[in-house]
Amino acid sequence: MNLSYWEYKSWLSNIDFTIIGSGIVGLNCALFLKKKFPKAKILVLEKGFLPQGASTKNAGFACFGSISEILSDIDKTSETEVFQLVKKRVEGIQLLRDNLGDDDIGFENNGGHEIFLNNQQDLFAHCCEYLTCINQLFHPIFKKDAFEIQLNNYNFKGIYYQYITNLFESQIDTGKMMMSLLHKVQQQGVLVLNTISVLDFCDVNGNVSIQTSKFDLISKKLFIATNGFAAELVKEDIEPARAQVLITKPIENLAIKGTFHLDEGYYYFRNIDNRILLGGGRNLDFVTERTTTFGETEIVQQKLECLLKEIILPQTNFEIEQRWSGIMGVGKNKKPIVKSISENVFCGIKMGGMGIAIGSLIGKEMAELLE
Repeated sequence: MNLSYWEYKSWLSNIDFTIIGSGIVGLNCALFLKKKFPKAKILVLEKGFLPQGASTKNAGFACFGSISEILSDIDKTSETEVFQLVKKRVEGIQLLRDNLGDDDIGFENNGGHEIFLNNQQDLFAHCCEYLTCINQLFHPIFKKDAFEIQLNNYNFKGIYYQYITNLFESQIDTGKMMMSLLHKVQQQGVLVLNTISVLDFCDVNGNVSIQTSKFDLISKKLFIATNGFAAELVKEDIEPARAQVLITKPIENLAIKGTFHLDEGYYYFRNIDNRILLGGGRNLDFVTERTTTFGETEIVQQKLECLLKEIILPQTNFEIEQRWSGIMGVGKNKKPIVKSISENVFCGIKMGGMGIAIGSLIGKEMAELLE
């Protein structure tokens, strides 16, 4: 790509900080770097024409984990590690709200509900058994009980008559959030260039040489915030995980309100603009969904439609309006990776499907790696 003198001088020369990825993590990193270094020239490179991975494609859950997911995580790690992870998620949601304001992210606290199939009564009983312990564990964070048992009042079919509600779980409008975040970053003078893929980078003479699909440049520091695509650039405990989603057309008199988790969080749905948004199904074919390729598969989409028809909206006529997918970053555990790769290269990756909850905080922590 042949750049003019003006293009190179204005956009690509004398770069202090380059950030790969214009999602929640990358843009928050830019905000906090700008706050810490007001005179710095900051460039954000994004491979898509919009944030490419999950930041504009998620379901809009401002959550910190359903009770069965939390119990499963404790079994795999420890109470201490899960406590710290939940604490980060809660702090991240609050940071997002403080940065942008509830109106500009469409924040609504309608509660989050874990529902159980009729044949999952053992799982429900297991969660109830530890309900008091989990509430006590998180009491220092919430100052009150976070989980309680409620009756299933939404006429879901094939669902146990009680579910466990997370009183603090909320929902946001993902599009409003990202537009507000991008606007705030650009107001601070941060440059954002789209449809630019970073192919490689290396440390050279105290700087970082960056090769992209359109041009090469030199930056003093480089920050990697590509989450699900990070394995293409760094060797860390992270791999992509595709999440498929669909949304209905508006439904008259839709009574369902809140966020819902089913089957230990592998399925999730919510109300938005008188519609039902439903996602999940990665557990049907983990191998196929371990990909950075966007798209939908028949096995997952059929399962999502089946859940709508047979469980969520069994007595309601509906039409599906849109289908899409996003790419998450997951690993052997759910602890995000925020670290120095080298003296001049840093990363904030592996959101584990909790990008809304934890992304703002991880962006801040990545910026704070720079003394």
